[in-house]
Amino acid sequence: MNLQQLRYVVATAEHRTMTDAARSLYIAQPALSRAIRDLERELGMTLFARSGRGVVVTAQGRRVVKLAREALDAVREIEALSTHGHASEAELRIASIPSLEPGLAGRLLPAYTAEHPGVRIHIVRCDGRDGVVSAIRDQRADLGLTDLPVPTDLVSHPLERQEIVLISPPGVDLPDPVPMRRLNGMRLVLPVPGSSRRREFDALFAKHGVAPVVATQLDERGNWLSTVRSGTASMLWYRGMAEQAARAGLVVRTLDPSVRRVIAIVHARRRLPAIAQEFLSVAESGSAA
Repeated sequence: MNLQQLRYVVATAEHRTMTDAARSLYIAQPALSRAIRDLERELGMTLFARSGRGVVVTAQGRRVVKLAREALDAVREIEALSTHGHASEAELRIASIPSLEPGLAGRLLPAYTAEHPGVRIHIVRCDGRDGVVSAIRDQRADLGLTDLPVPTDLVSHPLERQEIVLISPPGVDLPDPVPMRRLNGMRLVLPVPGSSRRREFDALFAKHGVAPVVATQLDERGNWLSTVRSGTASMLWYRGMAEQAARAGLVVRTLDPSVRRVIAIVHARRRLPAIAQEFLSVAESGSAA
C-alpha cells in the first residue's frame, strides 16, 4: 500500500460516496473505484460495502482507515519538520466565514505570527459554515473558524460567544437595543430556504414569535452589506461585522434579549500539522483575546 492508496482510502471513508471522494482527490470516479477494488484484492479484504449510491466502511475497513489516517498524519509531521527547517516554505491554511475574518485578522493572526513569523497564512474564504466544513473535509484547509454546530466528523475548540446584532440602513427609526418583537414585519436579508443557516434563523424567529418579511434571500454573505446599504432591508449578523458596517454608513444595534453563538476553531479528526497545533495553542491560551 502506497501513500496514494492511503489517501484514496481515507477520502472514500470521509465522503461516503465514490463521486464525492473522487472530486476531492481531483480524479475520475471510475478510476477511484478501480483503485479501491485493486487495493481490496491486494489486501484480501473488503474495505467498503456498497450501499445504494454510497459506501459503508466495513469492520476491517475501519481498522485500515484508522491506520491509514495515522500514516498520513505521520507523513505530514515529517513534512512539517522539514518546513520548520525552511520557514519560508511553511503555510497554514485557515478557512473562515466573512463575518469572523475581522477577529481572525485583528486578533488571532497577529498573536500567532508574533510567535511564528516564518509561517505564511492563507485564508480560505467561505460563504458560510457549510463552506468551512467542505474546505476541511476536502483538505483545502488545515483549520476552520466558524460558529457551531458542525458535523460530528469534525473536532471543535470553542473560543468565545459572539453577539448577533441588527445592521440597518441609516434613517430606520428603531431603539437601541431593539426588542426582539420589533423584528416582526421587518424587511430582512436572509439565507436561502433549506440551508442550515436559514433553519437557525427560522428557529430563532419561531422562538420569539416573530415573522420578518423576507426582502432578499442570498447565501453569498459578501453581498449582504451592499443589499442593506441600498436601503431595502436590514440584516442580522455578528458583532465582528460592526466596524465594517459602520464604515459603510450603516447603523448597528443590539438585540433584546441578546443572542449569542459559540465561535470555534474546527478541524478534521486526525493529528494536526505542527504549525496548526501551534495556532490552536495560541488561540486557546487567550493570548489572542
